Parts: sequence; C-alpha cells; structure tokens
Amino acid sequence: MRNIFLFVRRYFNLLFFLLLQGFCIYLIVHYNTYHTAVFSNTSNQLTGKVNEQYNKIEDFFYLKKTNDSLVKANERLYNKLRADFQLPDTASKAVIDTIKIDSLTQYRKYNYLQATVIENSVNLQSNFIVLNRGKRGGVKIGMGVIDINNAVVGSITDVSDDYAIVMSLLHKDSHVDGMLFKGNGETGTVNWDGKIPNILSMNRIPKSAKVAAGDTIISSGVSTTTIPKGKILGFITEVFAEKSSNNFLIKLKSAANFYNLQYVYVIDDNQQEAINQLLEKAKQQAK
Repeated sequence: MRNIFLFVRRYFNLLFFLLLQGFCIYLIVHYNTYHTAVFSNTSNQLTGKVNEQYNKIEDFFYLKKTNDSLVKANERLYNKLRADFQLPDTASKAVIDTIKIDSLTQYRKYNYLQATVIENSVNLQSNFIVLNRGKRGGVKIGMGVIDINNAVVGSITDVSDDYAIVMSLLHKDSHVDGMLFKGNGETGTVNWDGKIPNILSMNRIPKSAKVAAGDTIISSGVSTTTIPKGKILGFITEVFAEKSSNNFLIKLKSAANFYNLQYVYVIDDNQQEAINQLLEKAKQQAK
C-alpha cells in the first residue's frame, strides 16, 4: 500500500494530465457528430480484429456442432432445388410453365450474405452481435439477420468497412412483427423483456385466436421489410390472458440459440431501394 501511495505521489502530475486528457477526448467524441462517427468506425475496426482472433480459437472447440448445423442447412437447400421436383406428364394437354427460377436474376428479391459471429452478448439489457462482414461485403444498415436454421437473429444497426453491428432480438429496443404459423393471419409484436435470455414476449394477439404451447411464431413481414415473411421467431411456451384487454400475452422460446451463435446470413433485399423511393415520394406528397 505504501508503494502505491509513493507511486501516485511521484507521478501525480502525469496521472492527472492523463485523466484530464481522457476527459477531454470523451467530451469531443460525445458532443461532436463527426468525431463520434470516426471514433465508432475506428473502435469497430479495432475491437473487430481482436475479437476475430479470439473467435478463431473458440470456434475450434465447436467444430462438431458447426458441422451438424451445416449438414441441416444443406439438406434444407437441397430440398429447394427445382431439379428435385418432377412435373406431371403434359402429353395430353398444353401447360405454360410460369415459374420464375433463381437463374433469372431480375426476379430475385433476396440475396443471403454469409457472415461469421465474432462477438455476442446475451446477459445485458442491450445485447449486440459483431459480424466479420461490413460495407466491403455488401452489408448495409437496416438489413435483417438470420441463423443457418432460418431463425431470426436481429437487424444491422451499424457498419464499418469490414465489420457490422447487429441489434439482437435480445435487446430492449428490438420489436419484430410476428404471426401465428397455424393461425388465421393474427399478428403481434415480439420483443424481449430483458429478463431471461432466449425467452421472448408477444402481445396484441386477440383472445379469439387459437393459441397453444408448442405453436410456431414466424415473422409477418407486414410493417417492415427488414425481416422477410416466414422466418422463424420462436416456439410458444406459455399463454396468458390479459385481464385489462382482450389480448393474450404469449411467452416463446427464440428459435435462434444465442448462446452458441457462430454463423449467420445477412438478408439483402434487392427491392428495398425502390420501396424506399416510393415511401419518400409519398411522404413528400403528403406535406
């Protein structure tokens, strides 16, 4: 203890200078938009590179689980190949094939960009995920993110040249429109209450809807194009009837396993720019 006091006394001026210097940098970054952007981009690049090296070591111990997941993903993709479907015999009638296949790129709506998770949090009120793919890889703010099992993970909120930040479903500000897979189109809002990781809440589902534990909740794709319709949000665990309204409060387990998230797909909507232009035009006309 005596040595600590001697050290502080001897280098007091230097320590006090460093303290003031740090406080000045904080003020500049915190209250200046340009410096905030520069600091955010630089810190993302630096922390991304450090976390990427750490993640390489960690990934080594999850190779078996990763391989199992990739096998399931490949199985799902093989089942979607058009070559695996046989058309009925058309010898006795004329049939016009109107299927728009993926090779006709003008009909393609979504592109899926593979990325690796290099940092992920689950125990905070505001959980974020860092990906090793950024602007150079075609990632933009607002894109949706799913895991290799088609489960919703979150959406892109910030990007640098080589890295991207994802606002996880396990975030207090995350709100995704969900829909009952077995229902009649009933939709509600899925969010996280900040308590138990992997357990989400869904509201605005009317009591007239048929809801049961084990049912699947999928993305509705109604009010946002960030997450396309049909992506899996979770599976219902509990259903409560709200006394103050005619709605259910639903608890569901997230389909994505945020404790072991390694590989994801960023969803690039090719039609998003055209939609944004129409929306901007409508807003201008409404003024």
